[in-house]
Amino acid sequence: MRPDTDTVRGWLGEVPDPEIPAISVVDLGIVRDVGWEGETLVVDVTPTYAGCPATLVIALDIETALHARGIEKVEVRRKMSPAWSTDWISPEGRQKLLDYGIAPPQLNAANCAGMLSAQTAACPQCGSENTEMLAGRGSTPCKAQFRCRDCREPFDYFKAI
Repeated sequence: MRPDTDTVRGWLGEVPDPEIPAISVVDLGIVRDVGWEGETLVVDVTPTYAGCPATLVIALDIETALHARGIEKVEVRRKMSPAWSTDWISPEGRQKLLDYGIAPPQLNAANCAGMLSAQTAACPQCGSENTEMLAGRGSTPCKAQFRCRDCREPFDYFKAI
């Protein structure tokens, strides 16, 4: 008996993002669709951006997790349209980012100018909004480096895309 798609989504909710292991690929919002095509379980994934270096690792981690649950035939498809948005990060995922020390992206802040527009981020350590951007790139291309002017701690901000 094969599992329903809700069960599979639950399993995928345990697959961590390789660059930010505190958040799952489901909470990150990159798992777009799960469905059966005959005997094959198909998982559609939209990477956070077209050149994301973790895309192949994510596909392999998804396949490995599903094989471990007894799914023999798995196909992970890369779906590029519509483009992923940080608005797809679940509320639970946003909290997990914050708990991990990464300021989550603001909701509905994505725009085509990206980091060209002024960005603000609350400090994940002390909650202060008295912060400044130090660099447009952080530990990964999808993050920017900020510093809190109050507690003086540096932190990553997950860019709104």
